[in-house]
Amino acid sequence: MRLARHGLVNSRKQLSRNRNGCFHPGLRRRLTTPGAWGSIKPRYRELSLFKPREVLEAGHGGLATGAAALSRAQAIAAPSRPWRLAQLRERLAALEQAPDLAEDIGSAQWFRALGTMLALIVLALAFTPDFSSVTAPPAMRIDDAARDEFRSQMILPLALGADSGRRMAPGAAVVPIAQAPERAQIQLAASFGQGDSIAAMLTRAGVSSGDARRAEMLLAGVVPPGQIAPGTQVDLTLGQHDPASGARPLERLAMRARFDLDLSLVRVGGVLTLQRHALAVDTTPLRIRGTVGTSLYLSARATGAPIEAIQQYLQAIDQHLSLDSAIEPGDTFDIVVAYKRSAGGETQVGDLLFAGLEHDGKAKAQLLRWGSEGQFFEASGMGQQRTGMFMPVVGRVTSTFGARRHPILGYTRMHAGVDFGAAYGSPIYAVGDGVVSFAGWHGGHGNYVRLDHGGGFGTGYGHMSRIAVAAGTRVRGGQVIGYVGSTGLSTGPHLHYEVYRNGTPVNPLTVAFTITQQVDAHELAAFRARLAQLKAVTPGAAMASLAPRQAAPGMTPQREIDRLGN
Repeated sequence: MRLARHGLVNSRKQLSRNRNGCFHPGLRRRLTTPGAWGSIKPRYRELSLFKPREVLEAGHGGLATGAAALSRAQAIAAPSRPWRLAQLRERLAALEQAPDLAEDIGSAQWFRALGTMLALIVLALAFTPDFSSVTAPPAMRIDDAARDEFRSQMILPLALGADSGRRMAPGAAVVPIAQAPERAQIQLAASFGQGDSIAAMLTRAGVSSGDARRAEMLLAGVVPPGQIAPGTQVDLTLGQHDPASGARPLERLAMRARFDLDLSLVRVGGVLTLQRHALAVDTTPLRIRGTVGTSLYLSARATGAPIEAIQQYLQAIDQHLSLDSAIEPGDTFDIVVAYKRSAGGETQVGDLLFAGLEHDGKAKAQLLRWGSEGQFFEASGMGQQRTGMFMPVVGRVTSTFGARRHPILGYTRMHAGVDFGAAYGSPIYAVGDGVVSFAGWHGGHGNYVRLDHGGGFGTGYGHMSRIAVAAGTRVRGGQVIGYVGSTGLSTGPHLHYEVYRNGTPVNPLTVAFTITQQVDAHELAAFRARLAQLKAVTPGAAMASLAPRQAAPGMTPQREIDRLGN
């Protein structure tokens, strides 16, 4: 049995030999088999081609041993020895590159990380550059020729003379002369100053005193010097310089004397003569209509209306309607402005003539500028009675009429008016037409204005910061008479508003005036004719092309102020 066992082992060894008669190290595997092999120590058995097979015969109890061939799929592959480079990569991959020094303090990994950090610090300090000064190269010394060459390539600012760059030097063909010849004529442009005269302006331009006086006399016969607006430009042509007097004779002068008149002085036969050039002027008013969007001002500006005209329009509408509540998106605004344009292309925008507002084709307001004071009147109320009053200020009621405890004096007394809280400097309006009976300081009321509306009614306005009217003047309803303040016995900016009936104070919240506009029949007819004339103007008609027309030679056109006076 022992021999058989040894023989089996030897036979297996023989089978595991290679062609050279040597054992293959990868074909051996350590095997321990209990029981059937008895107490044999673990031996190396060959498992490459054969394996032991123990068959327990049923009923025999014997142990059969032998060798069985292995199939291709059952063959156990021999493990290959890993390369050292692969083992090194595995170790480096398992190594933590940036360990946390706050964890595992005292461990091998912690000391390794500490050493790495100290080594990096030492390397950083070792390669840090020093801060010692760098030796500059010595300055290059250049001569004058090189300096001029460098300067010619520079661009110097005007403040330093800007004398850089290259210039062509005169050639041999240039012959210097002792004295430069005077120009035969020079053209200048002068302008009038505030309080200036024609003679003074010409003298400053270098015109001889005799020609300056002659020119002033000729121009004053057509346009007085006081009517020439400051800043008016004058084109001058002066003759050859006179060495004796140092002045130049006036050869020609041209200026715009008025919007519709050009004047010129021309020397004919050695004498200055005046020439008039009348310009055709169109005075068709400028009418602009549009639809109100999110903002009346922005909508009017989008249609091209002048800013001054829009401001006057808003002020006129605000005296009759509330800009916050009465104007709605979709309303139609109607603006008519005085407008003049000359054949030369100049334009002049005047004051607002008509302010209209419509809603669904129905007029909300039709305001026409009328009278010598330039006030706006509602077309529907002209010559009729109007019930009610204007609000004296835009604000809310903070104290009503009646007895109350005075906030400053500390005792109960009669409050003979109504207080309106408003921002400092807000405009205060006259509630109706009347005459200013008092304007000035009035004790506890501070700056105070009192109006007499006739029929025994009067109104008072106190605590103003500034008064805008004088005693004895006549005011219109809605006219600004002062501004909100806190003068007198006052705790803050507000308006103290009073109403008097036959000298006795009454509650302003219970009073409504009935105002009658006194207009005779002739003036009413003229008012309505003017209104119809402005409403008949086609929007944009003032923008049509204007053919230049010259007046008859030697005739002075009628002035605008003369036409308006007629």
